[in-house]
Amino acid sequence: MELDLIFQIAGVGIIVAVLSQLLKQSERNEQAMMVSIAGLVVVLLMIIKEIGVLFDTIKNVFGFA
Repeated sequence: MELDLIFQIAGVGIIVAVLSQLLKQSERNEQAMMVSIAGLVVVLLMIIKEIGVLFDTIKNVFGFA
């Protein structure tokens, strides 16, 4: 796993946390929840390739390939 990916995920997390807190303070809880869900989806899309590499490695280690 590259270090850049970790920093990108941390950046998305910080941005989502700040936006969520701002929206909660202005009593827009539904929009804060949508920002949190959108952040989760973005992070999952970022790590999908790494998950594929992990499964390929597991298949090779245990000889399933």
